[in-house]
Amino acid sequence: MNIKDATVLVTGANRGIGLAFVKELLAGGARKVYAGVRDPDAATALAGLDLSRVEVMALDVTKPDAIAAATAHCDDVALLVNNAGIARFAGLIGGGDAARDEMETNYFGTLNMIRAFAPVLKENGGGAVVTLGSIASHVNFPVLGSYSASKAAVHSLIQGVRAELADQGTLVVGVYPGPIDTEMAEPFPMEKTAPDVMVRTVLDALEAGEEDVYPDAKSVELHAGLQADPKAVEKEVGTMLPQ
Repeated sequence: MNIKDATVLVTGANRGIGLAFVKELLAGGARKVYAGVRDPDAATALAGLDLSRVEVMALDVTKPDAIAAATAHCDDVALLVNNAGIARFAGLIGGGDAARDEMETNYFGTLNMIRAFAPVLKENGGGAVVTLGSIASHVNFPVLGSYSASKAAVHSLIQGVRAELADQGTLVVGVYPGPIDTEMAEPFPMEKTAPDVMVRTVLDALEAGEEDVYPDAKSVELHAGLQADPKAVEKEVGTMLPQ
């Protein structure tokens, strides 16, 4: 899929990776980017962009009415970027409602966006869906235990919708980053990849037709480790326990 002249919807577009997607899509020549955010009044980082090509719109992916409104309004979308997500930094045993919150946003929100926009993409020639998983989709980091579980569900979702949407010509891309230099990753004192660098890697992969993207050095390293010795990686990351 070509970014140039494409019409795109990005969820969770007000900061971090979502904001980087909006900027890099504009730099790549996208015709229009719908920037979905929960609170448009708080999306100040989007105000300085080319508003002739960016439309900031209220979109909470946990609200069916908001998704329905977005689907009706954004009927020209050819690329859906499912970026909206939350991390409560909770384990599984003592995490309280974190697991439910993360599943509602990370899994069900993504599923409902794809369900809503699959017919739109079909009508517009097939297009593509890019969905943000995580390297934690492949191995559970106990310090993010319930988040990891939600992203494992997202990984399975990506595989399933890829099969279901193949006949309509929709490319389904799964993205599995490691630590990216965003507010979400602030608690982790480790080397991180800049969001714009990560997003450029993802968009290059999208244009090349790649289905699975490990967009930073740590995700590449961990993915290789999981291919070679998954139990060793599980034991390594298993030392990262919740407080």
